[in-house]
Amino acid sequence: MPTKPRKPWRVILTQNGIQLVEVDHTSEAKAFEHVRMGLRSGADTAKVMQWEGGRWWHFETVRADEIRAADRTTEQ
Repeated sequence: MPTKPRKPWRVILTQNGIQLVEVDHTSEAKAFEHVRMGLRSGADTAKVMQWEGGRWWHFETVRADEIRAADRTTEQ
């Protein structure tokens, strides 16, 4: 079984189906902080992966419109 990486969370940002960046993080909180920042900065989709059981698993996909909607509700 492969060794667990030091940073078991991964964020992949894309725009129009093209991968912009892939960044590993030490925690779920840091990964989702990067998701919010990336989607507010021009990426349209963020895919969050988690290392578990010897491989990377899809954890969640977040779209920029979800972040914008959440921002609008917190501004009110």
